[in-house]
Amino acid sequence: MPKRVLTGKVVSDKMQKTRIAEVERFPTHPIYKKVQSRRKRYKFHDEQELSKAGDLVRIVECRPMSRDKHFRLLEVVDAGSQA
Repeated sequence: MPKRVLTGKVVSDKMQKTRIAEVERFPTHPIYKKVQSRRKRYKFHDEQELSKAGDLVRIVECRPMSRDKHFRLLEVVDAGSQA
């Protein structure tokens, strides 16, 4: 079974070795055909703490590391700017 690879923006880096990424997708409504925006937040493991808030990251599914952390950092796609 292939592992899911998601691309999202880091919205929180306040935990040790754990980050929260918000992934946005745009499904089409089955009847009305309107494109809708859907967001979901995923906790992921960042062993070396490479990502910071605002970064665009790619995460991959892995074994469960805690109750609600089952993704790990694959790469930092684009370093965001801190305001």
